[in-house]
Amino acid sequence: MVDAAVLAEGVNLLWVLVVCFLIFFMHAGFAMLESGQVRSKNVANQLTKNLLTWSVGVLAFFVVGAGLAGVVGAATGDGEVALADLVGTMTESDPNAWVDWLFGAVFAMTAATIVSGAVAGRAKLRAYVTYTLLLAAVIYPVVEGFTWAGGFLADVFGVGFHDFAGGMIVHGMGGIAGLTAAYVIGPRLDRFNDDGSANVIPGHSMTFAVLGTLVLAFGWYGFNVGTAATVFAVEGGDLVLGDFAYVGRVALATTLGMAAGALGAAAVSLYRTKKVDTLYVANGLLAGLVGVTGIADVVTWWGAVAVAFLAGAQLPIVFGVVERTLKIDDVCAVFPVHGSAGVLGVLALPFVHVDGFSADLLAAQVVGVAVITVWTVAATGAVFGAFKLAGQARVTPEHERDGLDVSEHGVDTYPEFGKPELATDGGRDDRELSTDGGSGIEMVTAIVRPDRLGAVKTALAEVGAPSLTVTNVSGRGSQPAKTGQWRGEEYTVDLHQKIKIECVVADVPAGDVVDAIREAATTGEPGDGKIFVLPVEDAVQVRTGKSGAEAV
Repeated sequence: MVDAAVLAEGVNLLWVLVVCFLIFFMHAGFAMLESGQVRSKNVANQLTKNLLTWSVGVLAFFVVGAGLAGVVGAATGDGEVALADLVGTMTESDPNAWVDWLFGAVFAMTAATIVSGAVAGRAKLRAYVTYTLLLAAVIYPVVEGFTWAGGFLADVFGVGFHDFAGGMIVHGMGGIAGLTAAYVIGPRLDRFNDDGSANVIPGHSMTFAVLGTLVLAFGWYGFNVGTAATVFAVEGGDLVLGDFAYVGRVALATTLGMAAGALGAAAVSLYRTKKVDTLYVANGLLAGLVGVTGIADVVTWWGAVAVAFLAGAQLPIVFGVVERTLKIDDVCAVFPVHGSAGVLGVLALPFVHVDGFSADLLAAQVVGVAVITVWTVAATGAVFGAFKLAGQARVTPEHERDGLDVSEHGVDTYPEFGKPELATDGGRDDRELSTDGGSGIEMVTAIVRPDRLGAVKTALAEVGAPSLTVTNVSGRGSQPAKTGQWRGEEYTVDLHQKIKIECVVADVPAGDVVDAIREAATTGEPGDGKIFVLPVEDAVQVRTGKSGAEAV
């Protein structure tokens, strides 16, 4: 005969573990979303912060954070404070109890990683990592202690602050922390002009941003639906549904929420700019998810749609206030996506609750939001403020302009200019040198489209001129300027990305080189580039000391 209690425990443990793995996979989404919204020179730095957020944070939450949350909950609620609980996670005798710890840890790490997107492009790695450690060990556990761990907010006004899966406790807290950190650390160089007007700094990959959004949306099913953590319960020796008694409502609210959020952001973007901004749609989808995360277990279906639509619609508006009014450089829009959307969702619950409106619940939600906000702003401001006073909050202007990939990590995220279609070995000694007067050396310089580099390299190898130097450049010529849009704001693109190819020849007619480049680089459209031929007075080979044509 099957033991109902054993079966229930096994299924519940399996479900929670699968959910934890889904939520962990959200870090891949955060990495893609955030790295796509920063400049190419800061991609490796952003990815490193994502990796260290988990690595440093999860250890801090294991050693300190989880225990502190329980102690804070007991101290501010009706429980009994036991200091031994501070190390309870490490001294746990039941190995399966650590499944519950893991479930809490993946939520804590989600709150932590949100902050990295707000301070991208200028924060020192040591400052960010230290803050992550403190957030996982103290700042987030205090919020958890006030709420989920049985603290005073769990029973405020007799109904308690309601946040089902962390719309405010995780996302709202992370978004508010990110806004605070961005304010303290200051904007990126050239983000704002002397008159206060803002300059648009587009990220390097819309593709990464959108794919990261979809990965996050997938993982969000673990975040929301997974919070219905008890599949089975045992009553009178019989198996009954536990939290799964309402899991369908959670799944529906999550699905409708992401859709309505994307539409809300798209609608406001279209109204304001006459265009549907891709990044706003992606960010709006996430804002819709955040909006329903705290209320998914008790919200009506129409309420989920309405709240998520408003969460998406507020995104462009709030981002504009943050940028133009507050002059805060929130690189990845973490506050409008996570902060204000999380606040909106939990405050809207009394109006869209399946049991109807409750004034006591509204009061509890307001108090909960206020307490979490005050604590998060104070703690985050204190940490980054201390780093700022010590001159360790952000990198030097020189390092910021060079990019954090090089200055903080010594790497180049995109070191290749493109792969040739065939090997182009330039080491040839069977050359006939020119003797028609002068040095016999000429330099062919070509400015071409980046996507034509592979074809040009192949063409040069075929005419016997494989040696070349390639540089990434920007410039303007006959190619008309265009209007770009990044998160709903237009900017003029009059400097176009090009590749400069320099090829010095002595044994190959410069005309052959010019013809090869032209045929390989042409598309027939304005902006194909130009080719210049210049005489070279002399050349010296460093290794052998040969000069003139022999050096080439």
